[in-house]
Amino acid sequence: MRAVVQRVASASVSVSGRITGAIEKGLLVFVGVEKGDGPEDLEYTASKITGLRVFEDREGRMNLDVKEAGGSLLVISQFNLLADCRKGRRPSFDRAEEPQRAREMYEALLKRLGESARVETGEFQAHMDVRLVNDGPVTLILDSRKGF
Repeated sequence: MRAVVQRVASASVSVSGRITGAIEKGLLVFVGVEKGDGPEDLEYTASKITGLRVFEDREGRMNLDVKEAGGSLLVISQFNLLADCRKGRRPSFDRAEEPQRAREMYEALLKRLGESARVETGEFQAHMDVRLVNDGPVTLILDSRKGF
């Protein structure tokens, strides 16, 4: 499972002009499910997202996680995080999980994240418009298989 995590002052996602999720201070998380991902990948990703200490404490150090900072999560599925661009000019998506299994893993991740923070979402397999105000910017990449 791969995730791109951005600390935001605000973020929203809409489908066909309808807002499906919006947060103020928090983390915008794009998630891609890789073929073969299982419970360990899900747990690794969820615990990393909720445990990342990327919000400033009173001394100005990045020392607080999203819950401690009073933030929320906006989580959006994005299969193309698994794109392989090493050959040619057209990305290969062979490593991305099939849609039904990816949806199950994505929904399980949302449920797990919801145990620790307020979670808003996009719409699985929809064309989405994402708006965000980066805070920092702070952008991190997580990979449950620790490929990088």
